[in-house]
Amino acid sequence: MGHWLQRNIVEPGKLPLLLALTAFVLTFLITRAVTRLIRAGKGPFGNVEAGGVHIHHVVPGVILTVVGGFGAVASGRHGFGAAFSAVVFGIGAGLVLDEFALILHLQDVYWTEAGRQSVEVVVITASLVGLLLAGFSPFGVEGVTQGELQGRASVALDVALNFLLSLIALSKGKARIAVFGVIVPVVALIGALRLARPGSPWARRFYRRRHRARARALLRAYHHDRRWSGPRRAFEDWLGGTPDPPRP
Repeated sequence: MGHWLQRNIVEPGKLPLLLALTAFVLTFLITRAVTRLIRAGKGPFGNVEAGGVHIHHVVPGVILTVVGGFGAVASGRHGFGAAFSAVVFGIGAGLVLDEFALILHLQDVYWTEAGRQSVEVVVITASLVGLLLAGFSPFGVEGVTQGELQGRASVALDVALNFLLSLIALSKGKARIAVFGVIVPVVALIGALRLARPGSPWARRFYRRRHRARARALLRAYHHDRRWSGPRRAFEDWLGGTPDPPRP
């Protein structure tokens, strides 16, 4: 294990990325655990207020993200400074993205249905950083040979093609596939080839007069949502807590 860590993480300069990802995930998990205890009225924790104003944890998160980000830029990829800055940045990013929904909606929706977006963003972010840590690079150029790198034309073509496939997947209403497709080209290809979701820009533009394609898209979306919406909600409830029921 030590040899693998040295060869694949330390030598390539990926240790700060590993530390940042670890700090990010742990911060999110600890923050969710603390907020759930506060919500249940258990433990010694409570909301932080100053002058009657509730201080959301996104505030220290922004400060830590800025400090860690500038520290990482200043310290490079090796040494104690890089490692320390990566941990600070990971903690800050975990606090910020845990309240992503608050930033998006500009209101406290932490325990509402809209607050689930924070959990989704955290899971996607951790997954993408994990792929980068494993050796995947954006637009799938990690497999390009040295000769192709020197030529540059093939690299530019690969990037443009993968970016186009991701855009097509996004226009088909497959946002998660589009995001992961930036890192893993085959995912973008699958998203670009499959039927668009009903109501997506692609469906509105190309399925308007294609009744069979529109019907197939509706049926596929129905079966997909019926199969996966339940497990996804259960996972998000387990990870981030069950939202409050909607107010009448």
